[in-house]
Amino acid sequence: MEKIILDDVLAQMRTALESNDLTTASSIIEALRPADQADIFSDLDDHEQNKLLPQINPADAADIFEELYDEEAAELAVQLPLTTLVRIVNEMEPDEAADLLDDLEPEQAEAILIQLEAAHQIKPLIDYPDDTAGGLMTSAYLTLQRRMNAAQAIAAIRAWRPDEETIYYLFVTDRLKRLAGVINLRQLIVAEPFTPITEIMASDVIHVTVETDQEHCADLMLRYDLLALPVVDNDKHLLGIITIDDLVDVIQEEASEDIQRLAGAEPLDRAYLDTSIWSITRKRIGWLLLLFFTATLTGWVMDLYQTQLQTMVALTIFIPMLIGTGGNAGSQTTATIIRAMAVGDVDWDDAWRVWLHEVGIGLVLGLGMGAIAYFLALTWMPNANLALTVAASIFGIVLWATGAGSLLPLLATRFKIDPTVVSGPVMSTLVDATGLLIYFNIARFILGL
Repeated sequence: MEKIILDDVLAQMRTALESNDLTTASSIIEALRPADQADIFSDLDDHEQNKLLPQINPADAADIFEELYDEEAAELAVQLPLTTLVRIVNEMEPDEAADLLDDLEPEQAEAILIQLEAAHQIKPLIDYPDDTAGGLMTSAYLTLQRRMNAAQAIAAIRAWRPDEETIYYLFVTDRLKRLAGVINLRQLIVAEPFTPITEIMASDVIHVTVETDQEHCADLMLRYDLLALPVVDNDKHLLGIITIDDLVDVIQEEASEDIQRLAGAEPLDRAYLDTSIWSITRKRIGWLLLLFFTATLTGWVMDLYQTQLQTMVALTIFIPMLIGTGGNAGSQTTATIIRAMAVGDVDWDDAWRVWLHEVGIGLVLGLGMGAIAYFLALTWMPNANLALTVAASIFGIVLWATGAGSLLPLLATRFKIDPTVVSGPVMSTLVDATGLLIYFNIARFILGL
């Protein structure tokens, strides 16, 4: 829904709430789609939310909870009466309900759980970490038995509630509930009624265990164009499935985290405007202080070569250009390598080839940037030796930055560090100090300082 329309809806909501017309307010929000409901609801203040939520149809309230950030949903749940919260959680998908209960205090979660209709489906999901396949999967799915035929399978689908989760893929299990195969809906529809399931199913099923990281699950679903991914235990018993909507959430979450870490900040747990100044400060201050102290390396290098700077003050004019170019070249390289790693194009085994590739790129970029820098330096300072110093320094710095930038993300992954933290500010800080060392040593050689 367009933002201008949502703004109008929000204005109507607030007008109704100000006049205490909860019936109108609830009917307005119930008429929206879930994502729009969550947007409108998030824009209300705490008092308005607490007043409105008990009046909303439990199914719509469940949709709102599922669309909210986990931290927002947990904070809202704490303020609701137990009976209201139970009605809402009863309408949530098992995996979403498990995520919510996992974020609550154990006593409150247990009080809710014992009153839920689908407690047997939700309880096993709570124990799994949120960022694993076990934390992503849902236990609301339909399985077919190996002994069934096509007609029996279709009858099972009719008897089930297919609106809960996807039925494009249907997983087949044996009598011990072990994953045996997969079949898609089209295959069932076009098959002759008495065709055994075993004749039309695929027995080679891509699956993951409950401990599998969510990013790897997303990679698998993207690579093989899967709409659902089965989750099994070590004995291959089918425990749940991850559906395409969960995949979209994972991709968005991982992308948001990577983008924020690229700038040297910890990811936010909720919407930006709903995150307090103190919380954002706390997430930024750690890396900012680290980069602040590492930036003193640049000052140390300049102090080390202050004699050369005093002898030829003109050297200082080109420092911002040199270190800026090096930092940008390094950041471009790390961003490219991180993306290549994310899509599976490269890994640690490719480190040597990656480094050679980027060194080649650095040579071409360095020569081009060096030539431009030479003529630019001549226009500023008509000194051929100084211009040559700047050109050679640009070449050396760009070559060094691309080479280092190609290996840093791979090394970070090797040591189980998120590679995004070595991009952006970290790379720039590193290149600043080392770039000055390259510059001053080239100046000493060419200019005889």
